[in-house]
Amino acid sequence: MILFLAKHSIKPGITVIEMKGSLHAGTDCRRVEQEVEELIREKKVLVILDFSMITHIDSSAIGSVVRAHSQLKKAGGGLRFCGVKGMLEGAFKLTRVDKLVDMFPTAPAAAENFPASGSSAGAATPEKS
Repeated sequence: MILFLAKHSIKPGITVIEMKGSLHAGTDCRRVEQEVEELIREKKVLVILDFSMITHIDSSAIGSVVRAHSQLKKAGGGLRFCGVKGMLEGAFKLTRVDKLVDMFPTAPAAAENFPASGSSAGAATPEKS
């Protein structure tokens, strides 16, 4: 399945990247990385990745979202996930990404109290879905 991406602002200074389809090595990973790089250039460094319509993710894609987290943190921002469930939730727990990036059930929940100095696990009380 082709990966579809859409960006929108949920609150001033907070951008959501909605993804739909499968997230795999190669072009898909590069597209996500390019979106994050573009947001950093635009000084939009508080980002939520919405996984609610992602059906599959591979290890390369997990590496890409971890790199996005590092880039955003280095730029003074942060990354949060929303809509993580099923196989994705298992993959993020297995790789311990859930300890690195706060996860929320929805984008509005992820946008609440988003710290300007970057997201770190435990900075908020994320709801587990």
